[in-house]
Amino acid sequence: MSGRVLILGGRAPVALDHARRFHRLGWHVQVADSIPCRLTGWSSAVAATHALHPARFDARGFARDLNRIVRDQRIDLVLPTCEEALHLARHRAALPASLHVAVDAFDTLAALHSKWDFLRIARQHGMPVPDSARVHTLAQAREWAQGRAVVLKPEFSRFGVHVRLYPQGIPADAAVLPALGAWVVQDYLAGDELCSYAIAHQGRLLAHAIYRPTHRLRRSSSYYFHPVQRPALRDAVAALVRGTHYSGQLSFDWIEAADGSARALECNPRATSGLHLFPSDVDLPAALLGEGGLREPVSPRPRMIAVLMATAGLQDALTRGQPGAWRADWRRADDVIAVPGDRRPPLGSLLDLASYGRLALRQGCTLREAATRDIEWDGEPLQAVQE
Repeated sequence: MSGRVLILGGRAPVALDHARRFHRLGWHVQVADSIPCRLTGWSSAVAATHALHPARFDARGFARDLNRIVRDQRIDLVLPTCEEALHLARHRAALPASLHVAVDAFDTLAALHSKWDFLRIARQHGMPVPDSARVHTLAQAREWAQGRAVVLKPEFSRFGVHVRLYPQGIPADAAVLPALGAWVVQDYLAGDELCSYAIAHQGRLLAHAIYRPTHRLRRSSSYYFHPVQRPALRDAVAALVRGTHYSGQLSFDWIEAADGSARALECNPRATSGLHLFPSDVDLPAALLGEGGLREPVSPRPRMIAVLMATAGLQDALTRGQPGAWRADWRRADDVIAVPGDRRPPLGSLLDLASYGRLALRQGCTLREAATRDIEWDGEPLQAVQE
């Protein structure tokens, strides 16, 4: 099947990856975002790029823009990639009923997005998770922990921002918790970090990939994705998907212990970098439409965001005195941004970065906040746009 797809969140490498896959299979690809997205928009796979009002700050304008693009461009499928998925789900009723929107109901996404509600859903469907509690103060967290090693994180957050690791327990001089709403305190689990990415449709798991985030920006996003096989994790994701009758993309962060057991820490109901591990000829568009059986990557070759590996990754390796390990990792991986026949996205990504820098200066925020604050949702009331 082919048609006309509108991919949202063009600022993200996963949007670029999706665009290339759809284009390869004969789809007419367009992209929309509320901040500069030349990373994807400059790809040879993309026919047009559209500007949206920011979903977080102008919901009615966001829905109006989508309706106009869908109507004027005769779009068949709308595919979110970043946190705008939550806003798209909330305002789904404002879009044509005949339009295929690759996202589940808002209440489902909201519960999975919550680092507290997700734990309840996971337990309900047999997915192992660490012991946790919902707190509002450091004193409450300290009382629950009883001196144990714990992790503290806001109920709604992203990219590891504000996460606190206390492997020796919460110290006496720990800073009070910022006013960011509720927090989740949970047992600190030692082991290896793993990440998984999935596509599901009406309770069927149709694509699944697992990777080790070998290189990352401090404790935040990774830029080097080393594929691994963990059938038990795939089965746990399949059970949750089946139990929730989930449709769309969703991703998980895990900790794998020395004995091979793993527990899920949190869920992101959107695309993440596991997408990059699938070969370019795997029909993920069909998976998003509910067609076919389970797809899993089979190549052991890692993928990377080369510009970050060559800058932050190299600097980190030199600091740790491991340039040889960095060089070996570099040689065995393929870039996800620059690919043969489509060389403009790297330049587009640099121009996007400059644009985010200007936004950060104008808005008085960090570069990371400038790149995501227009699509974030942190549990606040979200009135649905109906038309």
